[in-house]
Parts: sequence; structure tokens; C-alpha cells
Amino acid sequence: MSIKSFFNFFKTKTEEDKRLISFINLMTGAKPFNLNIYKLALKHSSVAEKTPNQSFKLSNERLEYLGDAILGAIIAEYLYKKYPYKDEGFLTEIRSRIVNRESLNNLSRKIGLADLVEFEGQKYARTYQSMAGDALEAFIGAVFLDKGFYFCKKFVLKRLIQPHLDIEKIVQTNLNFKSMLIEYAQRENKEVEFVLVDEKNNKGTTIFTVEVMLGGESVGSGMGQNKKKAEQAAAEKAFANLQIKKD
Repeated sequence: MSIKSFFNFFKTKTEEDKRLISFINLMTGAKPFNLNIYKLALKHSSVAEKTPNQSFKLSNERLEYLGDAILGAIIAEYLYKKYPYKDEGFLTEIRSRIVNRESLNNLSRKIGLADLVEFEGQKYARTYQSMAGDALEAFIGAVFLDKGFYFCKKFVLKRLIQPHLDIEKIVQTNLNFKSMLIEYAQRENKEVEFVLVDEKNNKGTTIFTVEVMLGGESVGSGMGQNKKKAEQAAAEKAFANLQIKKD
């Protein structure tokens, strides 16, 4: 920690700052060196501020990009060592299941991080479906910048993954709802179609809405930040609506 950072840490803190410091300490096992970077990690693009040179808006999106890469590397190494006799396809699939948006959204809510995100009004919460998971990736990026890679790695594995995710259950569960729905349709001799019904841009974020048609009837719809995610969400909803049992 630099001398400037040391003295800045002990400046008078607001009650909100103190609550955030307590959360960071509880989650990571250490108080932050640079509190501002964690504040930025919790700032959604809907409340972003212009940078001094007006080149881009200041939100958690850059930290999200960094955290996504760091998290992917940590999980990749973890799985590589945990499953020494599994091939690349298996490792890639399991990593994808661990870091997919639904998994990260759920994990962010479980640890209470989602409740700390600053965004524009509750009425937009449905639109910002990936907000909780995005904030978790940004938070991981903040930990990496504040404490370094090895501290961040320990935080991710010891305080996020191992306590909250059952890796063996993830391995044994097929979460590709689209593939499973296609297989179901083939067994039932019905045609399945994924139809893009809406595409909206909200403050720089594009949200796709896909509807699943099975035998000419709508059986579910879902939203996502790309067509693939929207199709998966729609297929999962169709599974629930049709009460199809997963293998």
C-alpha cells in the first residue's frame, strides 16, 4: 500500500462506506486498500458518469471485463488440476456451467452482493437480468487489482466456489436446456423452433427476447444479452412449463 493510500484509508468514512468495508472484509477476509475501486465495481451502467475526457461512461463494465477473464483463468486451472484425466471438451463445458450468467447471478444474490449494486430504479431490474452476475465479475476484478492475483484466486476458490457451488453436482447435471428440448421434440415427433420476437437497446445494453414454438404452439420465452442466452432461457422456461423431467 502506498503512503497516500494508507492515509486515504483512514479518512472519515460515511456509514455507507463503513458497511461496504465490512462486506469486503467479511467476503474476502481483508479490508480493502482502495475502497473506490470496489465502489466502481458496484456501479451499473444505468447510473454511469462521464469520464473527464468524455471518452466513455464510468461504470463497472471495464472491471466486469477484467473479472470475467480472471475468474475464467482461476476456474480453468482449478478444473485442470481437479480432473487430470478429462479432455479439453469436458473442462470447457464444466467451466462454462460454473461461470454462466445464471450461476453467477445466483451466487451474487446468495452472498448479498446483488443488494449493493447501484442502478437506476427498481422498475428496471427486470431489464438488467445479468446485473447481479456482472457485478460479481466486476467485484472479482476489483479484488484482483486491489490485492493481486494470488489473493484473488484464494478468495474465488475458498470463499465463493467451494462454499457455494457443488462441483460434482454441476458435472452430473446437463444444463443445456436447448439441446435437451430439441431431443424431447424429436422423441415426441414435434417440430421445435426458436423465434426472435424482440430486440431492445436500453442505455447501451441490448436485450433479446426469444420464444420457443413446439409443434406450432408457444411453450416458453426468455431474455438474454445475446440470442444464445435468450434461447437457453426460453428453453429452460419451456422445460418448466411442459414439466419435462431432466435426465
